[in-house]
Amino acid sequence: MILKSKYKKWIQSSAWLLVLSGLIFSLGFVSKKEREIVAKTISIDILNNEENLFLNESEIKAFVQQREKPVLGQKYAQLDIPKLEKVLNAHPAIENAEVAATLNGEVKLEVTQRTPLVRVINKNGESYYIDKQSKLMPLNENYSSRVIIANGEIFEPYDRRSQFSVDQISNNKSFSEVSILDDVLAITRYIQSDSLLNDLIHQIYVNKDQELEVFPVFGCQKIIFGKAERLDEKFNKLKLFYKQGINKTDGWNKYASLNLKYKNMVVCTKK
Repeated sequence: MILKSKYKKWIQSSAWLLVLSGLIFSLGFVSKKEREIVAKTISIDILNNEENLFLNESEIKAFVQQREKPVLGQKYAQLDIPKLEKVLNAHPAIENAEVAATLNGEVKLEVTQRTPLVRVINKNGESYYIDKQSKLMPLNENYSSRVIIANGEIFEPYDRRSQFSVDQISNNKSFSEVSILDDVLAITRYIQSDSLLNDLIHQIYVNKDQELEVFPVFGCQKIIFGKAERLDEKFNKLKLFYKQGINKTDGWNKYASLNLKYKNMVVCTKK
């Protein structure tokens, strides 16, 4: 009985080895066959094309084909997919790109465009975006995103700041002390997270004291915000004032400024 049991186990083990060997041989054959496939077409899926229009399919195809080794006509053996993904992800308008090759010679590109949150115009007139990943993003000649504008006493150039995300700047004490971009982004994120504020505010201004002022779409009030701190308190005061104060007194054009810097009050200056 013991010998019979051992013999049975040996047969089972041998059978599994044969199956595994066949599978490995088959995969090796398929892999070798795939390497000879020639890339015939490129298909592109832009995931967030409804909210951003920085890129279209023809522009992405042209960008891919302008590489040192164009994709179309290349055998899969010469097609470096990780490198192609790296090239696409280096495009200033692309947040993420994934590449796959099919057995019928189709190279599939799945692209997500970057999403700007705020457009910065610095003191020298240079303009760039900060996107939802807190990275600096250059303007696009084909499309201008309708986002909050931040201007005024902003001296930070694109080239010097683009090597770091604004979140990295914010988390570094030395960088944060000399940068205003982290304050601008913090207020922008708060505004965009609130439907009322998002509809109400269209501009952030940095004054000579490096404090923030915001401007509404309606009226011409200057809303003095101060430093990017106590965001909940300040914005809740502003929303309450607009809901219960200005709307009841027809004050859209009555006040020159609203000051949110002081606790538990809104200080208004009439025109």
